[in-house]
Amino acid sequence: MNDLSGKHVVLGLSGGIACYKAAEFCRGLIKAGASVQVVMTESATRFITVATMQALSNRPVVLSQWDERQPNHMPHINLGREADVVVVAPASADFMARLAQGRADDLLSLLCLARPIERVPLLLAPAMNREMWAHPATQRNVAQVQADGAVVLGVGAGDQACGETGDGRMLEPDELLYEVQRHFQPKTLAGRHVLVTAGPTFEAIDPVRGLTNLSSGKMGFAIARAAHEAGAEVSLVAGPVGLPTPRGVRRIDVRSALEMQAAVLAAVPQADVFVSAAAVADWRPATAADQKIKKDGSGAVPTLAFVENPDILAGVAASGRARSGDLYCVGFAAESHDLLAHAQAKRERKGVPLLVGNIGPDTFGRDDNALLLVDARGSTELPRADKLSLARQLVTEIARRLG
Repeated sequence: MNDLSGKHVVLGLSGGIACYKAAEFCRGLIKAGASVQVVMTESATRFITVATMQALSNRPVVLSQWDERQPNHMPHINLGREADVVVVAPASADFMARLAQGRADDLLSLLCLARPIERVPLLLAPAMNREMWAHPATQRNVAQVQADGAVVLGVGAGDQACGETGDGRMLEPDELLYEVQRHFQPKTLAGRHVLVTAGPTFEAIDPVRGLTNLSSGKMGFAIARAAHEAGAEVSLVAGPVGLPTPRGVRRIDVRSALEMQAAVLAAVPQADVFVSAAAVADWRPATAADQKIKKDGSGAVPTLAFVENPDILAGVAASGRARSGDLYCVGFAAESHDLLAHAQAKRERKGVPLLVGNIGPDTFGRDDNALLLVDARGSTELPRADKLSLARQLVTEIARRLG
């Protein structure tokens, strides 16, 4: 996705071993459509070469406020005015201390102070030893730069270059890229709590077999990400899929329809929006064998009896909160034919204000989709696109309907 197309990012590197991650982060920004201007402190050049960052960014790296390539000799002014966002990754303890004190003794700190603060946000990705991160002085400085308007992206936990383990690692390049992409998304669901279900369910026949379907969960996971990008608190109830959890999203893993129902009912009292994107099995075996059902060579076929699974969406839509308007419910219909007719009928049957239809065989497992939005006024087509783009469009529609 080129969702950073037209955006200009100033990427600052201060000194730290995490500079090696900045190379992949820069590459990710470029692939996402952004133009990138790298600014490095002298300390940063001890950890990664200027040639590397110049090759990845396709621009000369700027190192000094005395850079004579600037016609007015004011790179600290020019760089900040040209940027849509300034990201410092890694942001060392020393660099954040200088920002907190308002010191401006190198180009990177100078441009952070000189940028138009109301128009050009500053994102900081801290990177340091766990003891340095936990030190009261560092935490005071973090609080101060946040009070001054910077966004501190937090840190990861794990093995550190010094051999210790704990908090203080710089976020991974894909996490940093997500934070930049998220920054540019409208916060249309700020203050809302969105509950999403995604993926298939698995109904056990015996310990090794079961009934499931071809849903990959990609659409539901994209909706969870898009809702978080839009500023919502997001809970994701996921069937058995191997997808990574979207950053910032609370995930609850389940297997069967009954487990999914229990997880939804536990989470829905805190939700403002419920998006039922999971492909829940309509039936389950009446009983599941304790041991694997074996064939004995006689040709006899085991007989399976089925019972109907609960309708999770209809049950939530019939609740008092949904009927009073405190909970907005969105359903999904994966059909094989006659999409509009089936989607309209399902919306009426489920009792939801918005039903999203798609052709299951054309979307299961794929990275793209086409959606049909059906409500009481009619239907709207969202043409085929990648699932994240469609999820963002759907989130925008939900936010508009919420007012």
